[in-house]
Amino acid sequence: MKLAKKERLKRDYEHVVKLTQQLVRIPSVYRPEDPNSNEQKVASFVAGYLENLGIETYVEEVEPGRPNVIGVIDSGKPGKTLLFEGHTDVVTEGDHASWKYDPFGAQIVNGRMYGRGTNDTKGNLACMITAVQSLLEDQEEFTGKMILCIPVDEEGMMIGIKHFIKKGWADDVDGAIICEPEENQICIAQRGALRIRITVKGKQAHGAISWSGINPNWRMAKIITALEQLEIEEQKIHGEHEFLKGPSITPTVLKAPITGDAQINVIPESCMTTLDIRTVPNQDHNELLTKIQNTFTELKEQDENFEASLDVIEDRPPTETDIKSPVVQAVHASVKEVLGKGPVYNGVPGATDGTFLHLHGVPIVTIGAGDRNIPHQVNEYVELNELGETTEIYRKAALNFLRGISKNV
Repeated sequence: MKLAKKERLKRDYEHVVKLTQQLVRIPSVYRPEDPNSNEQKVASFVAGYLENLGIETYVEEVEPGRPNVIGVIDSGKPGKTLLFEGHTDVVTEGDHASWKYDPFGAQIVNGRMYGRGTNDTKGNLACMITAVQSLLEDQEEFTGKMILCIPVDEEGMMIGIKHFIKKGWADDVDGAIICEPEENQICIAQRGALRIRITVKGKQAHGAISWSGINPNWRMAKIITALEQLEIEEQKIHGEHEFLKGPSITPTVLKAPITGDAQINVIPESCMTTLDIRTVPNQDHNELLTKIQNTFTELKEQDENFEASLDVIEDRPPTETDIKSPVVQAVHASVKEVLGKGPVYNGVPGATDGTFLHLHGVPIVTIGAGDRNIPHQVNEYVELNELGETTEIYRKAALNFLRGISKNV
């Protein structure tokens, strides 16, 4: 027997708040130096929770102590497949003394829950699980299937979602909702991320007789100056995206020498910098890499002692989903109904696991509870009322997508 809407919303709200607290109270910061600091415990809890709901549950170890959890809810009727995605890992909490409340206490104060992961993204993970739980408890009918993708390492190199895709789980997915803190704005675009390491070789020498060495720092300075100009050129070519602003090329780490100790009177034998390049839709990463290599060629023509190399650390292409895509329209209708107003569209300034799902051909939309500026900060929090709203948005979006929007709008 279905509950009246008011009673159902109260039930779901209580479920999502409790589940968020349970998730936050299981620390899941990945620390390579500590074999007990990973996603294992929270993944085991989530797997048990899904199994208790009667959901077909799979646990796949990506690396030791780092398992993905996958839940499958199959209607047994032919139809579309909807994916919900929310990761289990969180970033470091930093110095506990900087927090007003225990970072893993999930304490509730004045309508907010505080703790690492409340916002990014255990609160939204709880919302997606509670939304499905609500559909099952109310025995809502739908066609097709839902897949809950709960991977590790979104905050790192995204090995969890890569493993999920490699194992074929995303092959038949028709649309995906990426559960991240976006103030329940509908995000249909993401900036790409291209992480690069540039190394310049020189010749070590005494600073007093600089002519006897080759200073890699001067060569690196020329590279960085040229890249600043390249950034300006790329911004002119691609302009400002409606939701993402323009592309950027940002040197982040400078190190000389690369190994060994630095000394003020010694010309280092090498120099290294890393670039955090952010791109917009229609900006081709391979073309950008070619332009950087061409910069090296031009500098080599001017200086026979110039020797530089480039390594790609990570390549995450930008994404953009057509606003007319069924998954976007399903979420649009849901947000409009739940919030009682026209949805706000936006983009994600960073990358999410959705990057690789989109690359695999899956239309994605990113939406969830939480202030967009709060992730990774001390005193991270989420508004409890947003958890309730987001649970209902996910619930209705699932029915919209699997039943067909016309039956629910």
